[in-house]
Amino acid sequence: MWVKKLKSFMFEFVVGKEYPKITESRAIIRFQDCDPLQHLNNSKYFDYYFNAREDQVAKLYGFKFSEVFKNYRTSWVVYQHQIAYLRPANVSEWIRIYSRIIYFDADTLVTEYFMTDDSKNELKNVMWTTSKYISVESGKRVPHQKYVTDYLAATCETGVDFKNISFNDRIKQIKGELLNNLSSL
Repeated sequence: MWVKKLKSFMFEFVVGKEYPKITESRAIIRFQDCDPLQHLNNSKYFDYYFNAREDQVAKLYGFKFSEVFKNYRTSWVVYQHQIAYLRPANVSEWIRIYSRIIYFDADTLVTEYFMTDDSKNELKNVMWTTSKYISVESGKRVPHQKYVTDYLAATCETGVDFKNISFNDRIKQIKGELLNNLSSL
């Protein structure tokens, strides 16, 4: 099997290999991250999601955001979030965090995050984050380099029609996936 090694950020692209499209992490809701009602503070969802994503893409794909910054002098900058708080995540509760790329083009990336209870039955939160790819020197948008595009293409979920689905309809789809025991994830 032919291996094309993307040495600049260690993602190994193997032609014909099927890469996992979704990442999964397990975490416990920390007391320090909760509000007086013992629910995860709304702003802390971002920390839980971003930390889980960074850990999982490094583990699954060998991808390091810092290497893109260092080698290409580029980075993704958050442009927009859409977030729905459906059920509270409570102090000391074990939860599961999922993330996946659901759309990308020349300079844009949309990552979908969602959180469930530990048994994967209750959907607690869904978030879409749209990021723009920028040059750190100019602060302006630039196109993804070939290696970055290879990584995005290999790991992007193809079953989400991002351009034609609303955020609320997507929440309904994720709830349906949970009913099917995440068999489609």
